[in-house]
Amino acid sequence: MGTVIDRVDLAHPRLRGRHSALHLAVSAAKDCLHRAGCDPGELDLVVNAGIYRDRNLGEPALAALIQDDIGANPEDPHAGAHGTFSFDIANGSCGVLTALHIVDGFLRTHSVRRALVVASDADPGHGMSEHFPFSAAGAALLCRWTDDDCGLSRVSWVNTDEPEAFSATVGFADARNVLRFHQSDTADERFAAAAASAAKACLAAQSLQLADIHLIVAAPARPGYRAALSEALGVPIEKVCVADDQRTHTAALAAAFEPWAGKLPAGARVLFVAAGAGVTAGAALYRQP
Repeated sequence: MGTVIDRVDLAHPRLRGRHSALHLAVSAAKDCLHRAGCDPGELDLVVNAGIYRDRNLGEPALAALIQDDIGANPEDPHAGAHGTFSFDIANGSCGVLTALHIVDGFLRTHSVRRALVVASDADPGHGMSEHFPFSAAGAALLCRWTDDDCGLSRVSWVNTDEPEAFSATVGFADARNVLRFHQSDTADERFAAAAASAAKACLAAQSLQLADIHLIVAAPARPGYRAALSEALGVPIEKVCVADDQRTHTAALAAAFEPWAGKLPAGARVLFVAAGAGVTAGAALYRQP
């Protein structure tokens, strides 16, 4: 029993210049719903895991704007009518895994039937960030519950007490809020160590070995992290799949899984592993339906 990902879709900018995180999330969501044959009105839940958005705005919740733009019951629900609950979460490159964890909780209690996870990031705008390090990208994952022996397991989380390996802060400068980044030289190795611990805890909880896993889907997409995670787990680097664009941020886990989502045989075991600022890492087993 677990949450099944029916479809994964990605969105990338079609033109040069500045791109909207909202537009990318909406584009990925609409494509995902259309290709899955799911009407937006069927959605019970929309969870947005994106971080970087236009003008560094924190409110309103981007999930509410996405819900409105895709037409997922944007009006207030009437008594006895279907409504859609939407909200944002913020956990960086662990965001999609966190969102899946939350969605699984809702689906597990049967309080919702269909859920959409979205994630997107884009440069907040001219002069509003210094050396923005991430690519503009969006992703959407359509989820449902199954009582069959497949889907998502419980997520195993690891949090360390080490100093932050990566941070992003917004401070007032030149009459505007400016986003600045700082990264440790050992970020990849520290992310990988935490991710390996989470992966091992997840496998132990499922009474499995790494040899039982067909594919490891990992985030972030950085080559250094991928190599360090491969070494920490003692598996060939080819078994660790990451997004093609190493600068993908919150959409990275979805982008790594998307090429494989329709190719894996039924029953294939996939290990989702994500690590990010904190240092925080999580891992979950996914059995392909």
